[in-house]
Amino acid sequence: MEASASTSATTAAEAGAEATRTSPPPLGGWTFRLNFPAWPVDVVGDDGAGDGSGSGDVDVDGGDGEDDVEGVELLPKAKEATGRGGDRGGGGGCLAELSPRGARAAAPAPTAADGAAADGGVSSRSPRKDRSKKWSWSYSSPSPPSRWHVTSGRLLSATYRPAREARPAHTNISAKRECWHRSVGRCLCGECSGCGSDGDAAAGGSRGARGRRGGRNRWKEAKRRMSGAPNPIHRVQVDYNVEDVLHVEPIVASSSASSSGLDSASEGGLWIRGVGNCHALRIYLRPKFGSSASGSGGGGDDKEESGLVEGDSSDLPPMEKWDNLPSPPWTAQGNARGGSSETNGTKPHGPIITFAIPRAPDDEKGSALRDCPPLLWKVDHPPNPHVAIDSWMLMDGALHLHQHKTDDDGVDGAGGVQDPSDSMASSSSYDYDTPTNVYIHGYQSWSFSGSVVQGEAQPKSAMPDVFSAAFNRGGVVLTGNGDQTYCGGGDRWSENMASQHDEGGDAYDEELDESTAFYKSDMFACVSSNGAASPYDDERILLDEEGGPALIVGFLSQRQQYGVVLLDKDLRHFNLYACHEGVVAKRSVASDWAYCQIVDGQCYDEEAMVYYVHAAADHNEARAMEKGLTCGWCSWYHYYADIDHDSLSKNAHILEKNKSSIGFNVCLVDDGYMTAWGDWTSLKPGKFVKDGGMRVLADAIRSKGMKPGVWLAPFACDKSSKLAKDHPDWIIRNDRGRYANSANCGKFFYGLDATNPAVRKYVFDAIRRAVDEWGFEVLKLDFLYASCLQGNGKYDATMSRAEAMHLGLRTIRAAAGDDTFIIGCGCPIGSAIGFVDGMRVSCDTGPTFVPEFPLPHWDNGTLPALRGMLRNTMSRAPFGHRWWHNDPDCILLGDSTKLTDNEVVSAASIVAMTGGMFLLSDDMEKVSQARLTVAKRIFPLTGVTAVPLDLHSTINGGMPSILRLWCAEKATLTNEAEEGEVDNIGGEASEMMNPGKILHEQASKIECEVGYSPGNNVDPYSRERSCFPVAPGLGSWTVVSLSNWMDGTAKLSVSFAALVSHSIEDFVAMGAPRSVRSLDTGDSTPGEMSEYGFHVFSFWASEYVWIPHQTLVENNPLRKQLEPHETEIFHIKPANPTRPQYIGSDLHFSCGFEVKSFDWGDRHVNIALKNDYKKEGSIFVYLPERKGLDKADVAVNGNPGIVEIVARPSIGDGHDGRVMRIHVEMQGSATDDGIITIRW
Repeated sequence: MEASASTSATTAAEAGAEATRTSPPPLGGWTFRLNFPAWPVDVVGDDGAGDGSGSGDVDVDGGDGEDDVEGVELLPKAKEATGRGGDRGGGGGCLAELSPRGARAAAPAPTAADGAAADGGVSSRSPRKDRSKKWSWSYSSPSPPSRWHVTSGRLLSATYRPAREARPAHTNISAKRECWHRSVGRCLCGECSGCGSDGDAAAGGSRGARGRRGGRNRWKEAKRRMSGAPNPIHRVQVDYNVEDVLHVEPIVASSSASSSGLDSASEGGLWIRGVGNCHALRIYLRPKFGSSASGSGGGGDDKEESGLVEGDSSDLPPMEKWDNLPSPPWTAQGNARGGSSETNGTKPHGPIITFAIPRAPDDEKGSALRDCPPLLWKVDHPPNPHVAIDSWMLMDGALHLHQHKTDDDGVDGAGGVQDPSDSMASSSSYDYDTPTNVYIHGYQSWSFSGSVVQGEAQPKSAMPDVFSAAFNRGGVVLTGNGDQTYCGGGDRWSENMASQHDEGGDAYDEELDESTAFYKSDMFACVSSNGAASPYDDERILLDEEGGPALIVGFLSQRQQYGVVLLDKDLRHFNLYACHEGVVAKRSVASDWAYCQIVDGQCYDEEAMVYYVHAAADHNEARAMEKGLTCGWCSWYHYYADIDHDSLSKNAHILEKNKSSIGFNVCLVDDGYMTAWGDWTSLKPGKFVKDGGMRVLADAIRSKGMKPGVWLAPFACDKSSKLAKDHPDWIIRNDRGRYANSANCGKFFYGLDATNPAVRKYVFDAIRRAVDEWGFEVLKLDFLYASCLQGNGKYDATMSRAEAMHLGLRTIRAAAGDDTFIIGCGCPIGSAIGFVDGMRVSCDTGPTFVPEFPLPHWDNGTLPALRGMLRNTMSRAPFGHRWWHNDPDCILLGDSTKLTDNEVVSAASIVAMTGGMFLLSDDMEKVSQARLTVAKRIFPLTGVTAVPLDLHSTINGGMPSILRLWCAEKATLTNEAEEGEVDNIGGEASEMMNPGKILHEQASKIECEVGYSPGNNVDPYSRERSCFPVAPGLGSWTVVSLSNWMDGTAKLSVSFAALVSHSIEDFVAMGAPRSVRSLDTGDSTPGEMSEYGFHVFSFWASEYVWIPHQTLVENNPLRKQLEPHETEIFHIKPANPTRPQYIGSDLHFSCGFEVKSFDWGDRHVNIALKNDYKKEGSIFVYLPERKGLDKADVAVNGNPGIVEIVARPSIGDGHDGRVMRIHVEMQGSATDDGIITIRW
C-alpha cells in the first residue's frame, strides 16, 4: 500500500503496524479492491450453514493461506485476519484484491494510514458528500501517479417485476376481459386490493384499513384505465452489497495459458476473448428476492408465470449459447466444485459476479496495459420463471480526483502525486484534473455521437418522441424508483423492500435513472480532462494529447442486453446499467462483460479509447479488413424512391466511362424498386423488366465492371404491405399490446419480431434470394433496429432486445455467406460488430449543411444534413478499420443541392482523411467537371484512418476540427544504398537510417491490428492504422486537416508542435507528442526535429510556405483563416536544404500516395507518378540552389514541362533553394505516363 497522505494518521498507522507487517505486500500496486463488510452477516460459515446470529464468516477459497499458487496471495480468512469477532461497529477493510500481477482474497483490516492509501494516498475530493467511506469496490491504476480512481457503492442492483407483467395486454387476456377490468378498475395483477401510486397495499396495515384504501385506489384506477392509461408495473429493486458476499473464489492466470477463442475459466486463469488471460475473482452472492434458483415462494403454472405467448410452452426454440458456456452453478462451493447442493449441504446462492484484470504482459511493449489495466466484470443470474428482469445496475460509480504537483508553467512536475500537506510546497502548486468533457456514444448508426463539454446539455433530437424516439432509444433503464409502486398481498410480492434498502446501505444521495441523469451514453462513455489549465495564453485549439487522464466505462459487447451509462452534470457520479426491459428469467441470464479503464495521460499516444476499441473488436471477432475498400455510386440522394431500370443503367454506363479517373467498383440500387417494404419480390410495374427484373439489372451492372448492390430493410414492413396483412403476429407490439412505434423516416412502418422463427426464416429467404437468385454481391441492409423495437409483445419473452438483434444479424450473415459485402445501416452499433463489413456511422447526409425548414435546423439527432454526417464520421473515426469499414454516407456533388463549394470540399476532405467507404449519389450526367474534380483529388482512398486530435476536447458541439495522418517511406534499403551509393533511392545511405524516414517499419503493411492480448498488445507508439507508406526517398511528414465548423469566418490556431512528425526515439524518451514542447532541440535529429524548419503545403489552395524552426522552439501556433464550413489539408515536412524534396501535389490529398518513385543525384531528379488513373494537375518540388539550376531542363513524359517558381525559401544560414511547380497530365494508359525529369 502507498504511504498515508496525512501526517495526522501517523499514530494510527503505528498502532496497526504489527497487523500490517503480518500481511504480504501488495501485488505490484493494487488495481481492484473489494471492500470488506462493516459488520458480520448471516452467510455460509465454516460449518456450511448460516445460523442467523451474525457470527458467520465470508467463505474464501484458499483456506488458511498455506496453499499459495503462482501469482496469487491467499491471505488468512477474514475473521482471523481482522479479529472482528462479533463487533458490528468494527471491521471494514479489504476482502479481495486484483492487479495485473495476481489476485488475493481476505486481506487484513486496514489501519487509519491504510484507509488513506486506499483512497489514493493523497487528499481526494469526492462528489457531493464524502462517499469514500461507503463503497463496495474500488478501482485505480496500479502505478503512480494515478490522478483518478473510481468506487462503486453497490456490487449489483437488480430491478424485477412479476413475470406476468412482462407481457403486453393482448397476450394476457381477451379484449372483452380487458374492457371489463377497465370499467371496474380492478388491478390486473390479481394480488392486491388496488395499486395506488402511494403504494398503500405494499405498506401493510389492518384488513379494514387496507380495504378502505383499496376502495379509493380502485376508483382512481378505474378513472385511470378509462382514460386509456397502461397497466401499473409493480417493480422491486434489490441491492447487493459486500454484506451479501457468500463466497470468494480467486482464479489465477499463468503464463502458460492459451486461448480457446472463447470466454473460459481454467486452472491457467480466465480467458476473455479480446482481452486475454486474466486474474479473476468470482464472487457468489447470497440469494435474495427474485434471485434464488429455487424460486421465491408461491407456486403457479410455469407457462403462466414465464410470460410466454398463449399456446407456447415446451415448443419454444432453445436459446443459443453465444459463448458456448454451460449454465453457471447455482450453489456455493457445491456445484462450483462439481458436486450438488444436496450432497454437500450448501445453500443455494444468488447472482455470481466475476471481476477480472488482464495478466501483466512480460514485454515492455505492453507497458501501457500494465500501467493502466482495464477492469472487467459480468453477472450471471440464476433462473426464476416467476420474475422478469427490468435492469441491472452493474456499477454505482463515483469518480475521485487527486491533487498533483505542477510547475509554474502548468506542466506536471517530476514528483507525480504529491502530498498537499508538504510544507515545502505552496497550495497553489497543486491542482486537480477535473473532468471537462464526456464522449457520448449513440445507440445506432444515425444517433448523435461526440464529445460534450461538462455542464452543457447533451445534444438531442429536436423532433417529438413519436417521430424520433425509436431511432435513438437504446437501452431503457427501468428501476423501482420514482412513482413506481410495489404490490403487496401475495406471498412472493409481500417482502418489505424498505428494510433491504436500509440494510444494503445506499452509498449515494440519489440514484441516477432516466429522469435524473444529465447524460446518457449507449454501450460506453469516455470522461476526459483537458488538464488543470491550458498551458497556452492564446486561443489555440486544445488537443487531447495535452490533456490529463481519461475514464472509459461501458460494455465490450451488446449481445446479451443493451447497456447504457448514465452520468451526472459534474461527470463525477455515473451508473452502468444492463437493460433487460422485462426479460423473463426462465433460463439463467448473463450480462455482457462490463469494462472500466482509467488511462493516465502518459499511457496513451493519440487516442484515449484505443485499448477499449481494440478489445471490443477482438471480443466480437470484427471483420475489420476482410473485404477491400468500397468506392461506388448509390441511387438514393438524387432519385430517392423514383428509380427504374433505365435511370440505373444510364448511371452505370457513365460510371464505367469515368473509371479511368475514379475506380468505381460498386453500383448500389437503393430503395424504390419494390411496391412496399416487406414485399420484396413485388417490383413496381412498368419500372423494371417484367421477368427476372432484378437479375437483369444486377447482370447489367456487373457487365460494366462493378459489383451490383441492392438495398433491403429485412426487419421492416410498410403498414400497407401484403406481409403486414398476412402476418400481423410477426409484428412487434409494445407493452400495451399495440404495434410498437418505429419512429418516422417520412412514414411510419412496422418492425418484425426477430425472436419469431417464422420471421427469421422469412428474412433468411429474402437475403438468400437477393444473393443467389438476383445475383447481388453487396447488400445495404437498412432499418435493422426495427427487429428490436421497445416492447414486450414478442414471440419469446425470455430474450432481450439485444439478443433479438444478435439473432437477427446471425440470420442475415448465415443467409448472405461470408463472401457478400454487408453494409449495416440504422443498426445498433454494438450489435453489428463481427457481422457487417461496412457500417453507416452517421445520419443521412442532405442537400443542406443543417436541416432545412420546415425541419428544425437546431436538430442534433437523425434529420438528414451534412453537419450531422460530418460530426459522426469524425467522432466515430476510431472504429474505422478496427470494427469495420466506416460508411460516412455519400458525397453529394450535384449543383441541385444547396451546398457551397467549401461544404463539398469539407465533405470530401473528411471522407478522405477518415479512410472509409467512398460513395457518390448524384445523377452523374449532371455533375459539373469542377465538382467531379473534387472527387478525383481524393481518389484512391488510402485505407488509413486519421486520428481526430481534439475528439475529446472539442467545443464545437461534438465536431472535431483537426484530423491527422502520418506518412512514412517504406524502410527498405537496396543493395546499392547499403553499399553507400548516392544515386538511387534518395541520397546518402546514412540518411536512410534517419528516424524521419523510418517512423515505423510496419507502415508498409497498411493493416489494422484488430485486437490485443497480453504479449501482443497495441503499442501506443505504433501507427499502422493512421500511417501509410510512400515511395522511398519521400521521407516522412504529417497530413493534417483543419476545419472551421462555425457559421462565420474564423482564424483557427493550433499548436505547431502537434502537427510535425516525431521519431520513435522521441516517443520512447518523452512518452507522448504533448511532451514535444519540453524537448531539448539542441539534440534534434536532422530531417526530423530539424533546425532547418518545415515545408508546409496547403492542398486545396495549392499554396506553399516555409516555417522556420524557431516556430517550433517558441511553441508558436499555426494560424489559418477559414471561411464558414471550410476545410484545408496541410502537409508538414521537415526541411532538408542539402537534397531535393517532394513537397506535394494537387493530384491527391496525401501529397505522396500518387508517387511511384523519387530519386536524385548531383545533377538530376527523377520522379515517376502512378499512372493507373487519368489525372491532371501540378506537383511541387524543392531544389537546393546549385550551379546551373537556372537553366534546368524539365521534361514531362518526354516533352518540355510547364514550370513555375512559386517560392525561394532561405533555409538556415546560406541554404537557399527554390520550389518549382510543374504541370503534369496523365492519360491512365501509356506506360511512360507520369515521368518527370529535372536535369541541370
